[in-house]
Amino acid sequence: MRILIYSYNYYPEPIGIAPLMTELAEGLVKRGHEVRVVTAMPNYPERQIYQEYRGKWYVNEYKNGVQIQRSYVWIRPQPNLLDRILLDASFVVTSFVPALIGWRPDVILSTSPSLPSCVPVALLGWLRACPVILNLQDILPEAAVHVGLLKNKLLIQLFTLLEKFAYRSASKISVIADGFVDNLRAKGVEAHKIVQIPNWVDVNFIRPLPKEDNAFRAAHNLNGKFVVLYSGNIALTQGLESVVKAASVLRHIPDIVFVIVGEAKGLQRLQQECLDCGADNVLLLPFQPRKHLPQMLAAADVGLVVQKKNVVSFNMPSKIQVLLASGGALVASVPDNGTAARAIRQSGGGVIVPPEDPQALAMAILDLYKNPEKVKTLGYKSRQYAVEQYAFEQALNQYESLCYSLTAEHREIQSTGIVTKQEV
Repeated sequence: MRILIYSYNYYPEPIGIAPLMTELAEGLVKRGHEVRVVTAMPNYPERQIYQEYRGKWYVNEYKNGVQIQRSYVWIRPQPNLLDRILLDASFVVTSFVPALIGWRPDVILSTSPSLPSCVPVALLGWLRACPVILNLQDILPEAAVHVGLLKNKLLIQLFTLLEKFAYRSASKISVIADGFVDNLRAKGVEAHKIVQIPNWVDVNFIRPLPKEDNAFRAAHNLNGKFVVLYSGNIALTQGLESVVKAASVLRHIPDIVFVIVGEAKGLQRLQQECLDCGADNVLLLPFQPRKHLPQMLAAADVGLVVQKKNVVSFNMPSKIQVLLASGGALVASVPDNGTAARAIRQSGGGVIVPPEDPQALAMAILDLYKNPEKVKTLGYKSRQYAVEQYAFEQALNQYESLCYSLTAEHREIQSTGIVTKQEV
C-alpha cells in the first residue's frame, strides 16, 4: 500500500506530533508499505527554521525508508496575528506542490493541527481519487479560542468553516481520546465516520530504568535527590508558573528538586518567575536529544502533567503515555473533568490536583516524597497500563487496518460505479 502522511510536524522536531508521526511512518514502512511524508521545514518548538534547512524552498530526503518532502513556511519566533495567518497560508500553498508531483497514494493520512491543510489534502484526495483519514490531535478553533490564542471574530468564523469542511471532506476521522468523540458527535459528525485510536508510546524505547548509575542524574548533580520532572512545551495552556510556585513552597526541603525541560524562550520566562518566588530548587534545562529521553525520564521520581483551568476538557497531552511507559508516578495538575484526568485515573498511576493551585501541587508532591512505597506502587501501575493500552504495535495495527479497510471500500465503490455506467 502507498500511504501519504500530510503532517506539518515531523522529525527532527523533538516533541508533540512530530515523534508520533515519525514512528507511525517508519512503523508502516517496516510493515512493507511505501510511505512518503509531506511536511514543513522543521521549526518547532523554537519557531525558527532549523539552521540546516534555512534558505531553501524544498528539501527531499529519506530516513529509515520514509520519503520526506519538506517545504518552506513563513515562521516567526514571536508571531503576531498576520504572522500566524501567513504561516498557515504558506504551508497550504508550498506543501501542495510536492504532494501533487509525488506518486499517487492509496490513502492519505492528514494531521490537525494544522487545520487549513485540510484544503490541499481534500483537493489532493479528489485529484488522486483516494480516501482521506483526518487524524485529530487537537480540535480547532475551539481549543485556541478557549485559551485566548484566537480572538478575532472573522478568523474564528473562517476556522469554524474550515473545521466543518475538514470533517465533511474526510473519509474517516481518527481521534485520540473519548472526549474528542463526544465533541464531534455534538457537532453532528456521524458515529460511523469516527475511529478512536489513542496516541501511543514505544514501550521498548521508553521503559523503567534504574536510578543508580543514571547518566542524567549524574550530569546534573541529582544523585540522592527526589526529582520532580516536567518536560515539554512551555506555553499558555500549561501554566508552568504554578510549578515554580509549588517549588518555592517546598524549598525548605533540600532533597526535593524540580527539573523543568523545555524551549529556551519559555525557560527564560520561568527563570524570572524563579527569582521572583525564591525558588532556588528549580533546575531549568533545554530539550535533551531524543536518544537520552529514557534516561531523563528514569531520573525522575515524579513526572508532572500541567494544564491551566481554561484548557478544553478534551485536551489530551501526549506526554501522559510517555510518563506512564517510563514507570514513574504522575502528579497531574489538570481540570478534574477533562480527558487527561480521566486517563490518569484509569491508569491508576497518578494523583490529580486542581489546576493553577501551587499549594495543592506542593502537598501532593510532599506526600509522595514521604511515602516512597506509594511512589513505587503508582509507578508499577503506570507501566502496566501503558503496556496494555498504549503500546505502539497496537496503534500501528489499528492504523494499518483502517487504511486497508478504506482502500478496499474505495475500490468497491469505484468498481460499483463502473458497473453502473456499463449497465446504463
